[in-house]
Amino acid sequence: MLRLNCSSGLVQGSSQLVIIVERKDDWASYFPSDDLMTAQEYLEKNLESEGGKRVQVINLCRSYKYLGHGYYCSLLAEARGHKVIPSVRTMSELTRKSLYGVALDDLGRTIDRALINHVYSNTEGFTLTLYFGTTSLEPLQELARQIFEIFPCPILHVEFRKSTNWRIEGIKFGALHKLREDQEDQFANALDRFSRKIWRVPRSRRVARYDLAILHDPQEALPPSNTKALERFIRVGKGLGIDVELIEKKDYSRIAEYDALLIRETTSIDNHTYRFAKKAESEGLVVMDDPTSILRCTNKVYLTDLLKSHQLGMPVTEILYKDRPQDFELVSERLGFPLVLKIPDGCFSRGVVKVQSQEELLKATAQLFEHSVLLLAQEYFYTEYDWRIGVLNRKPIFACQYFMSKGHWQIYNHKAKGQDVNGECRTLAVHEAPRAVVDLAVKTANLIGDGLYGVDLKQSGDNVVVIEVNDNPNLDAGIEDAYLQDDLYALILEEFIRRLELKRRGQAW
Repeated sequence: MLRLNCSSGLVQGSSQLVIIVERKDDWASYFPSDDLMTAQEYLEKNLESEGGKRVQVINLCRSYKYLGHGYYCSLLAEARGHKVIPSVRTMSELTRKSLYGVALDDLGRTIDRALINHVYSNTEGFTLTLYFGTTSLEPLQELARQIFEIFPCPILHVEFRKSTNWRIEGIKFGALHKLREDQEDQFANALDRFSRKIWRVPRSRRVARYDLAILHDPQEALPPSNTKALERFIRVGKGLGIDVELIEKKDYSRIAEYDALLIRETTSIDNHTYRFAKKAESEGLVVMDDPTSILRCTNKVYLTDLLKSHQLGMPVTEILYKDRPQDFELVSERLGFPLVLKIPDGCFSRGVVKVQSQEELLKATAQLFEHSVLLLAQEYFYTEYDWRIGVLNRKPIFACQYFMSKGHWQIYNHKAKGQDVNGECRTLAVHEAPRAVVDLAVKTANLIGDGLYGVDLKQSGDNVVVIEVNDNPNLDAGIEDAYLQDDLYALILEEFIRRLELKRRGQAW
């Protein structure tokens, strides 16, 4: 058994430590600790901080794959206001070199300087294992620290290759249960040192130009902005002195040419839209949707936990775990039928199923669990229409009523043919929408960030509940702009200009 002793609490002062492992026996080589918790325990228990202390979470799950246990632990940690390592952003970035390669570009000189006279200098390649940004190879310690600052993670395997110069060929997550005995000692010592340090946030770069790129996909079936809306962005932009250019997926290498990026393509963290957002942010552009908003809004489990933590209105919702089939019957008893099952990262009503019986529930969960280890089960809350409140920089800018698709229980009916895929829409002035609806929408959006969001809500009498928050809300000519017309596009573009001018002066917005 190793010497690491967590029983007295590794994090001192005003912080409370939580160490998450997927299985208790993953911690068998270390002293028992009151700070230890399994992934399932953390997911099911909304941990209350002790005496107002900041909660710091070290996620040591066996895997951080998308929609797996490790992913959800970090996702819900962020929803609960806990400081977590690795973050969902780090998990997402390290899934593909196309995402993390840009962040490593500035390390070229550091790598060559560290390895020029090193023992590995005569080899073609090697793999370095980092524990909280530390290595036992002292000449490589500064390089290890810099890699950790870019990708904070408990265990990283960094693969180096040499052609003309040394370069990082790849970075992968390490797993606690796969460490050798000598590595377990290194990990224990690194964890002990790290847990007493302050976690830092890297500084962003500054920019000072006024060109806006709008990322769109001309072939997308249900784009967040139709062609006329994009044309109005361009026309209104000219009047405001900002050049607006439409770009596509193939224009990734041109991001640095612009000052700002507006994403008008359906976002997902596992496609190029997230890469564009991340690349733009790293280049110092003003970005909507920013990477953090994409991460937070594309998963309904995060939103569920966030709303519960802040006691904001939502339909009665429970989380179903793939590993706990015994709960499937209990949830139907508590929520009743019909109920709604949701894949956490579905959009445009996809991955959302209404079930009328236990038989339908079991059939639907079997299909949906192929995509995620967690599902949402939600009470069925039917209304003739949903409210959509657009929020920009913490203020409401438009209000829409989206009516259910004809003969269907959702706004979008993907099985419909022709023009009946979605229901009718009615756009109002914000002050004409119920005050309770607008207030709840703004409170909810503010928990996500200060970007551009579309908050979907339902109202029945005095009961108002949040259904979801969209980081990439529809802005269609003839629908969302029906009341404000060009002023809607001007509001959004003027916010870009405001942020760009603040960045020029070196001020935060």
